[in-house]
Amino acid sequence: MAAAAPGEPGSFADLGSGGGVPALVLLELWPDASAVLVEAGQRRAAFLRESLERLGWAQRSEVLEARVEEVDRDVIRRHRFELVTARSFGSPAVTAECAAPLLAVGGALLVSEPPAAAQRWPEAPLTQLGLSPRGSIERGGYHFQLLAQVRLCPDRFPRRTGVPSKRPLF
Repeated sequence: MAAAAPGEPGSFADLGSGGGVPALVLLELWPDASAVLVEAGQRRAAFLRESLERLGWAQRSEVLEARVEEVDRDVIRRHRFELVTARSFGSPAVTAECAAPLLAVGGALLVSEPPAAAQRWPEAPLTQLGLSPRGSIERGGYHFQLLAQVRLCPDRFPRRTGVPSKRPLF
């Protein structure tokens, strides 16, 4: 099932930002959006901060040098974002569990995926996170899975740091 790409959000978060893709590209495309880039690696986080400063986007973006599970528990950021993006972050189960707590109801999770990866996102286990699969998007040879946050993610998620990858929900 093909899905429509989300429009420009007011705010978005990028999980495991690494070298800055897609966050830096999206900040360029969406000049009115604010962003939080979450990166646990010290050197990568420093690179991202320097990049944002050089590009003049530091005032509308923030780099959090932390594990996503820690950011998810911050009441200021929980249920705040219209969009969460992830590229090479983790398995679908880990990505979903770490993204859902950050999304506002009506928000979207957009994940860069290999082609024909929809079966990797089973609807039944995603409902416990408040997520609902909306299909795939193909643009310029890239493939994405789109999920909608249809209700708030329960407070019990995410589980303790490291648990989502050790004991995935699906």
